[in-house]
Amino acid sequence: MTEQGRFSGSDGTDEGVSEAAAIDLDVTDVVEAAGHFRIYLGAAAGVGKTFAMLSEGQRRRGRGADVVIGFVECHGRLLTEELLHGLEVVPRREVEYRGSRFEEMDLDAVLSRHPELALVDELAHTNVPGTGRHEKRWQHVLELLEAGIDVITTVNIQHLESIADAAEQMTGAQVRERVPDWVVRKADQIELVDSSPEQLRRRMLHGNIYPPDKVPQALTHFFRSDNLIALRELALRFLADETEEELLEHLRRHQNGVLWETSERIMVGVTGAPGTDVVLHRAARLAARSKSELHVVHVVSSDAAAHSRDDSLAALRRVASDVGAHWVEIQGDDPARVLMEFARRAQITQIVLGASRRSRLRELMSGGSIVWKVQRLAAIESVDLHIIARRVMPAGRGESTEGARSLR
Repeated sequence: MTEQGRFSGSDGTDEGVSEAAAIDLDVTDVVEAAGHFRIYLGAAAGVGKTFAMLSEGQRRRGRGADVVIGFVECHGRLLTEELLHGLEVVPRREVEYRGSRFEEMDLDAVLSRHPELALVDELAHTNVPGTGRHEKRWQHVLELLEAGIDVITTVNIQHLESIADAAEQMTGAQVRERVPDWVVRKADQIELVDSSPEQLRRRMLHGNIYPPDKVPQALTHFFRSDNLIALRELALRFLADETEEELLEHLRRHQNGVLWETSERIMVGVTGAPGTDVVLHRAARLAARSKSELHVVHVVSSDAAAHSRDDSLAALRRVASDVGAHWVEIQGDDPARVLMEFARRAQITQIVLGASRRSRLRELMSGGSIVWKVQRLAAIESVDLHIIARRVMPAGRGESTEGARSLR
């Protein structure tokens, strides 16, 4: 639902109102809806994810949306509890488990109520046995979405399956509750709720996150500054990767010929020629300095004779894997054009090639080297080009004798 402003003409007539209505319609056409599935992502407890979720729920309710609370845990935080005022709460399901009573979200009750929007906290939560047909809360959320109910939820970065192990190693705390990455990536919107480590530790010290008796241990263990810095960086990187994918998809659909330099993306073209490993290593250093992705592209000719350097290419593939690059093989008989087409699709900002060793006469007879052709096309596309000398390293320097021999 799009919020529309109210305007009046300078003379108080209906003409100004009509113009405003027309403007509102134009704005509605270009502003996307809020989406069916929204996630507030944080680096740790206490950054304000639940507060942000409830604030959005109140905003939607104020615009006339039918909003209910499927499950929210305020953890005794007064400012968060104040945001519950006026929001309908679907009664929870109670269950006795191992001598204690627990409350969980009543999925069937939310489905029966069928609101326009449900607020569901803690996506990674594991349900108490006996409280429903799903083991995990994210499974509840998926069922709500399938029923046509919009969902806003929260999750901390350490609970993502691909990140949980790294978070355990960094913090020393076991991550028992995990969410598959594909569930998080289904979200129409992922919004980072950020807080500096210093601010988060102050909030902890003031009793705004955990009860007072748990604060000292938290500050000296999980909520140490180095842990919070690492978790914050993991959250920022994950969100940056998501944003990069969205940007590339948008450019492919709407502005296929436009290069947006939001970050560096480096491509190196490789062949089986001697010295190409040196070119690849130089490209890897360029990528590392700018914290960029590196794509290693090999153009395979349809001519069967082009496959005569399999051993050299296998060695290059190993190097690419060692430096964390993406290996790409593309078939085509015009290497320069193939390289530039890939560069355009992948929004490459810098290309690295090895210098041609052919004589000027041979280049003229063949219509120009690949390097010269790429240089001409790169200038048209406004892509930077690095030409690196192919130096064959002596055996024993920078690789094994066997590896050096395979590249000759």
